[in-house]
Amino acid sequence: MIDLKLLQKDFDSVSTALMRKKVSLELIDTLKKTNETLKRAKADFEAAQAEQNAMSKLFGQYKREGKDINELKAKVDINKAKVSNLQDIMRKAEEELTSLVMGIPNIPDSDVPDGESEDDNVEIKKVLTPKTYDFTPKEHWELAEKNGWIDFQRGVKIAKSRFSVAYGEGARLERALINFMLDFNRERGFTEVSVPALVNRHALEGTGQLPKFEDDLFKTEGEDLFLIPTAEVPLTNLFQDEIIDSSKLPILMNGYTSCFRKEAGSAGRDTRGIIRQHQFHKVELVAITKQDESDEIFQKMVQTASDILTALELPHRLVTLCTADLGFSAAKTIDIEVWLPGQNTYREISSVSNTRDFQARRAKIRYKEGKKNLLAHTLNGSALAVGRTIVAIMENGQNEDGSIVLPKVLQPYL
Repeated sequence: MIDLKLLQKDFDSVSTALMRKKVSLELIDTLKKTNETLKRAKADFEAAQAEQNAMSKLFGQYKREGKDINELKAKVDINKAKVSNLQDIMRKAEEELTSLVMGIPNIPDSDVPDGESEDDNVEIKKVLTPKTYDFTPKEHWELAEKNGWIDFQRGVKIAKSRFSVAYGEGARLERALINFMLDFNRERGFTEVSVPALVNRHALEGTGQLPKFEDDLFKTEGEDLFLIPTAEVPLTNLFQDEIIDSSKLPILMNGYTSCFRKEAGSAGRDTRGIIRQHQFHKVELVAITKQDESDEIFQKMVQTASDILTALELPHRLVTLCTADLGFSAAKTIDIEVWLPGQNTYREISSVSNTRDFQARRAKIRYKEGKKNLLAHTLNGSALAVGRTIVAIMENGQNEDGSIVLPKVLQPYL
């Protein structure tokens, strides 16, 4: 959640920053009116409260001077009711502004490039050179079917479209990658954590998926629980409403989960294969840091995800997302895109984001620095999306006959 104090202190600067993230003028106008309503209500309440305090001080003076206090008492009683009423009005205005702000995205960092779409994202660098083939590379679904690794039809039969079943070597490769990624991240200092796949509404509000993105979540019937869209949600919310001793920061975590998304709004996109599934596996990095450490940890997370791909011999590139492509909670994001020769393009396989204090304010994650309680910074990033890594391994490791050469680093896991 954006800082309400900053909003009230410097609305113009905040609104200008939000427009960079493509927040509509209509929503900004509503935000402005709601903010002004709160400011007026707060001013009225404080004025009435000041008057009440001033009259209360007169009681002692009147008694010392032997004056009649009945008239003063009547005025105090009337003003007391006025103060109570104005306080209710102020609280209602605060609730309305907070409710509105829960649907407002994070403010982008000043160095995030402006843009109108993903086409305006800025490439940072390429890592490893894609190899050339003396045949036309196949796409991953052809290779998966030829090798018997993935069954798309039976996935649909037991669930619905965008579900699949991994078989034999495909299932073993999936498990090997999960273990390899968890071990790799642990060696980089990220503690392995196993978390529930179901979370409550409060957790999803804390990381920013609710209330805005409820249509993209799978909800249980009869209970206010949701299947997680990413391990970012339970890992970050482990520390909701807590004050952490600064000596324990940064907290670096590393968790594997299945992830569940309705993929609302993605009709017609990536309908073949496992690029965009309703259920997929992912190893996630999450960090809770002090405010002055988050930039350093952000780079560490990006490097860790990139180094996994390098170890797997997969060419990739790093891209800074522009304002139009930036996620709801992110202040800055670097995407890592892996090269897919079958598609002849780079595709996202990791997205590492620094949310600054946006999630921490919503989830009340703080740390103690001396006598002060400060909002922590939270970060998250894929390391990596398992299904897309399998896609990349299949397409980059393919031979002309459809057989696949696996990365050497996975041999101990297979």
